[in-house]
Amino acid sequence: MTDKTTAYWTHLADNLQAETRLFIDGQFCNAINGATFETINPANGNIIAEVASGDEADINKAVASAKAAFKSGVWSTMAPRDRMDIMERFASLVDQHNDAFALLDSLDMGKTISETSTIDIPFAAHTIKYFAETIDKIEGKVTNTEHSALHYVRRQALGVVGCITPWNYPTMMACWKTAPALAAGNSVVLKPAEQSPLSALLLAKLFVEAGGPPGVFNVVNGPGEIAGKALALHHDVAKIAFTGSNEVGKLMMIYAGQSNMKQVAAETGGKSPHIFMPDLACMDTAVEYAVNAIYANQGEVCSAGSRLLVHQDIHDEFVEKFVSRAKQSYCIGNPLDPATTMGPLVDKKQQQRVQAYISAGLALGCNMPLGNAVPESLSAGNYVQPTLFTGVTNDMTIAREEIFGPVACIIPFATASEAVELANDTDYGLAAGIWSADLNTANIMARDIDAGIVWVNCYDHGDMTQPWGGFKQSGHGRDKCFDSVLQNMQSKSVWLNLA
Repeated sequence: MTDKTTAYWTHLADNLQAETRLFIDGQFCNAINGATFETINPANGNIIAEVASGDEADINKAVASAKAAFKSGVWSTMAPRDRMDIMERFASLVDQHNDAFALLDSLDMGKTISETSTIDIPFAAHTIKYFAETIDKIEGKVTNTEHSALHYVRRQALGVVGCITPWNYPTMMACWKTAPALAAGNSVVLKPAEQSPLSALLLAKLFVEAGGPPGVFNVVNGPGEIAGKALALHHDVAKIAFTGSNEVGKLMMIYAGQSNMKQVAAETGGKSPHIFMPDLACMDTAVEYAVNAIYANQGEVCSAGSRLLVHQDIHDEFVEKFVSRAKQSYCIGNPLDPATTMGPLVDKKQQQRVQAYISAGLALGCNMPLGNAVPESLSAGNYVQPTLFTGVTNDMTIAREEIFGPVACIIPFATASEAVELANDTDYGLAAGIWSADLNTANIMARDIDAGIVWVNCYDHGDMTQPWGGFKQSGHGRDKCFDSVLQNMQSKSVWLNLA
């Protein structure tokens, strides 16, 4: 937890002077048509700032700048070690501006300051540093051919990569998308979610401050259905790297087909099963992970362990311990108070959406041993209390659709094979967790579960070597890991006739 006080963060917020213009060709500028939109503090409904709202014209301007920078070779053909130096300085600057990033993300989308300052921003800086270190590790190959020929395969940057990022981890997800694209030698145009637009502008500014050439990193804020759509349809964009909803992810693929058949890497959420076998080694540890897997970040996590599949023999004990642990661990309140463990949801629309799912669960006759009304003192914010449903079956809406809030469902099962069947009975396949002392059983279940990430006797563990992405309608492509750099490149075969 941060050692800075509520007063410290409140003082910073009261004196905030955030940049709100677009960032194109190395400088800030207003939207061409002068349009703006309000970014709202979800904790109290107050306006944080008026932000420039880009549209197709601004996207065209940003893409043209990115394309010109790429074609000039100022970044794409820069010596690898020089590119590494700039990226490492970039990472260092993000780390030095930890408090500014943490505050912007907390104000924009309601994340607790203790989480943004100690987890999100340090990991964002680490992400940039990791990808900086990959730059001189990118290799081609020479194949074994007949004596009269030389055949080699080289990897080249794609060109302009459009990055469309979500609001739940604003700075960190922006780095997940832009850093591997930059490491590969591409230029980028970043379109952050309109709910959390501020930190991306600081990120781009620091890239140039670190020595990044103008035009290589551009940011256009604006509505997804306008600016995001224009970016995805642009014929000079070679790839879209997207994280967001399932519905919009599908649109990204449609837009790619309607334009230039650009590559699309989409991570589109999940309804992740978290399985608890009767032979788990420690119930208290498993419950602690279960609570954190659904309530961390207000449940606004694509890999949230929202479907708790609990063996019938331990069901009642698990529920009792889960409710007790959740009440001890998660308390809603002011996100700028370091003692707060759960902030508000990102906006009023999301709050109403989650509340509708809770009402649906009650209407279905499910039990709700955890969850109650928000205190009157917090009614101006978009708060939802941690909620748990029991008596749930896997065919219910609350068990099938991604709620993206602090709502968990417990579903009992009798056998390991039934647990796997329930786990796979979903359109999604991002992540899963398994708790069992029998590693043979756990390995078989991990093999058979349709998910891109499976944790055994833990949840949400990993480092930058871990590929992040899913199966089925959780999307395709991978974030983090060295492969994400290679996915921002294309291979070229060169065959030389030596005869």
